[in-house]
Amino acid sequence: MIVDSALYQNGNRISGPTDISDLVDIARTSGGFVWLGLAAPSQDEFEHVVGELNFHPLAVEDAVHAQQRPKIEEYEGLTFFTLKTVFYNEANSAISTGELICFIDKTFIVIVRHGEGAPLASVRHEIETKPEFLALGPFAVLHAVIDRVIDGYTSIATELENDVINLETKVFGGKRQTFSQEIYFLKREIIEYRHAIEPLVIPLQKLVSETYSQTPESLKPFFRDTLDHLLRACEHASGMDSLLTTALQADLAHVQVRQNEDVRKISAWVALAAGPTMVAGIYGMNFKYMPELSWRFGYPLVLFAITSLSALLLYKFRKANWL
Repeated sequence: MIVDSALYQNGNRISGPTDISDLVDIARTSGGFVWLGLAAPSQDEFEHVVGELNFHPLAVEDAVHAQQRPKIEEYEGLTFFTLKTVFYNEANSAISTGELICFIDKTFIVIVRHGEGAPLASVRHEIETKPEFLALGPFAVLHAVIDRVIDGYTSIATELENDVINLETKVFGGKRQTFSQEIYFLKREIIEYRHAIEPLVIPLQKLVSETYSQTPESLKPFFRDTLDHLLRACEHASGMDSLLTTALQADLAHVQVRQNEDVRKISAWVALAAGPTMVAGIYGMNFKYMPELSWRFGYPLVLFAITSLSALLLYKFRKANWL
């Protein structure tokens, strides 16, 4: 469905016809450009709305079915740009992604939204308060959209970092439990986050390259600044991924240490039980010639030997921190 559509001339929103093709005709004859926003359109809806703009069939298919990696392509003078939006669910620390598909020409920009995490209404409202920037054309709108999406990446990275810090505190908190399942879950979310943001680097680098003529020279410094923010977000995500790998290794090491401690304790208790058992077993064999059985102090001596042996073993094990 159509979220919003408008004609802009000299950076200002101009009232005009509601038909998209009529708006584009005005932009082509009188100057300015059309900004059209669509939300998860079906193929029939998309073709009905933009049918007269002569989009390439492959571009139409990508816009309708989505599931594209961030990329930039050219279709007969039309710039096709896709990027991922990212949404963070505080309730379960889960990452979900959406998609923005942009078609940019000199006289229009069409943005198709799929999924969550794409607050474009606020972008339109904000950029409409900057007519001098909006007057730079459709690529100014593209920059505003990309910049807002990357700001979202940065804020989500902060949320993920808090999750990593909290989990790291648990791992090194000394509790006798394993956190490998939580670590794997958070690591998977960060991988999904990285898969959403890192492929955007190459399309942005192309937008700011000297050989790419579609981007207005006046806007390239803005795109370079946005690229810098994206690279920092990518580095941040990579650092969190490394921290989680370290935390996972530490958690597994703690599990192994605790298992070794348990084995030592079990072995120590078995040894403590083995001494008295051995002595009692010897005297339980009832041999005929065992002189100490007839000795007055034989029984107390055996009890003393058992107690002394057990006490000696207990002292040794505790000194070695086995118990």
